[in-house]
Amino acid sequence: MSFEKFLFYVFAAFLVFAAAMVITRKNPVHSALFLVLAFFNSAGLWMLAEAEFLAIALVLVYVGAVMVLFLFVVMMLDINIAELRAGFVRNAPVAALVAIAMAVELVMVLGPKRFGLDAVASPASKPAEYSNTEELGVALFTQHLYAFEIAAVILLVGIVAAIGLTMRKRPETKYQNVSRQVAVKAKDRLRVIKMDAEEKA
Repeated sequence: MSFEKFLFYVFAAFLVFAAAMVITRKNPVHSALFLVLAFFNSAGLWMLAEAEFLAIALVLVYVGAVMVLFLFVVMMLDINIAELRAGFVRNAPVAALVAIAMAVELVMVLGPKRFGLDAVASPASKPAEYSNTEELGVALFTQHLYAFEIAAVILLVGIVAAIGLTMRKRPETKYQNVSRQVAVKAKDRLRVIKMDAEEKA
């Protein structure tokens, strides 16, 4: 076994472990941290597949930005852990069927012929001026243009939903009305009371 295959199996094992911990942890913050670990291992797999741009983008975009925002949203929302646990147990059979169906589809679409280190060309077979970033851009904006636009719309819907969740009004939270603060006049803020001077006894 070559060193590249050894690294591939190490990254894949840690990725499967982290993904399993994401869906089994009771604390949402712990799940988010395990998701960060899964992203790092995915970046390692991308590096082995000679897709350096995707690996760096995965670390910078998802680990550096999306996961930080996700942690803030998790800590801002009051999540009922007991309710989540009950929903997890109630929906476990359906989730298992969906997971099995997704695994079968991944094997059918990818499979050993299209996935793994054997399917990746060796660095010596590519010219020195080869750029995987350019190849990615050409494939993204020609062959997969409609899928790219659909993904952009889905991300836009996710942004609007996140704003809607965080901007909702709660009765126990105090808010400031900026327009009323600006409209207040000085005489409404300060009240002068005249009092007689007190004499010493």
